[in-house]
Formats: sequence, structure tokens, C-alpha cells
Amino acid sequence: MLPKDAGRVDHEGELVVVIGKRAKDVSLEEALDYVLGYTCGNDVSARDWQRNDRQYWRAKGSDTFAPMGPWIVTGLDPSDLKLDVRLNGEVVQSTSTALLIHDIPHIISFATRVMTLEPGDAIYTGTPGTTQALKAGDVVEVEIEGIGTLRNPVTAEAI
Repeated sequence: MLPKDAGRVDHEGELVVVIGKRAKDVSLEEALDYVLGYTCGNDVSARDWQRNDRQYWRAKGSDTFAPMGPWIVTGLDPSDLKLDVRLNGEVVQSTSTALLIHDIPHIISFATRVMTLEPGDAIYTGTPGTTQALKAGDVVEVEIEGIGTLRNPVTAEAI
């Protein structure tokens, strides 16, 4: 749902890492041992709020933002999965998790230096590509090789 007064809101197709066991001060070599599995995510972002607020909580944490699914898949190698985003059936992003700025072991190791990750915690890994603005009536699909497709209709918050 697009919040009223949010301005521009974009999709961000991302691989989501789901943590399987308590993780603190995890080494790069052991990082993947803490992963339960992977799913698709749409890190919906209100760009005006992201640009103008001191914190990202509102831009990234509005109601209905950050959907994920359709399920958690285990046993995948996350290093080079095809990731496609479709907006109203048109492919607007076709990329690979190999293009992430930080790979999954680095993300987990870095995060666990400052916080303990618990089973069920989800890490959105960033989008390896460009995004587009959303409008009411759009349908966003995030498809990741070996996982499936997350499909979300876009609505506008009632004024």
C-alpha cells in the first residue's frame, strides 16, 4: 500500500536470507551455517522520506512494505541466482545475486559483529540493479531462480 504523502515509492527486488540459529560474531567461513534458507523480497522504499528523513525507518518500514515469500527454500547456493523483477508483466530488472555489493557471508558476519541474529530473522540483501516508481494498480513480481515468485498488487492508502 502506498502511504499518503509518501511521494515516490519504488520496488526493490531482493534475495532475503532467513536465519536458522542464533548468530553472534560469526566468521565468514561459518556464516552460511547459520542460514535456514532463502526467499524473495520486495524492499519497498519511499524515496522522498528516504532522502529527507534522518533515519530510514519510515521510508523502509511503512505498513505493508518489505513483503517476502512465497516460501523459504533450503540448500541453495546464493552466490549467483538469477533475479528478475516484473512490473505489470514487463521485465524491469534482470540481474544476478553475483552482482550484490556484499555477498551473503560478509553480510551475516558484519551484522553479527554488532547484533545477535535470532532464528527467523530476515536479512534483505540489497537490490543488484535499478528500481522504478510504483503507482496504485501496479503488480510487482520478484522471481528468484530456485525459489519462485513473490507477487504483490499495489494499492493506495485511503485519504
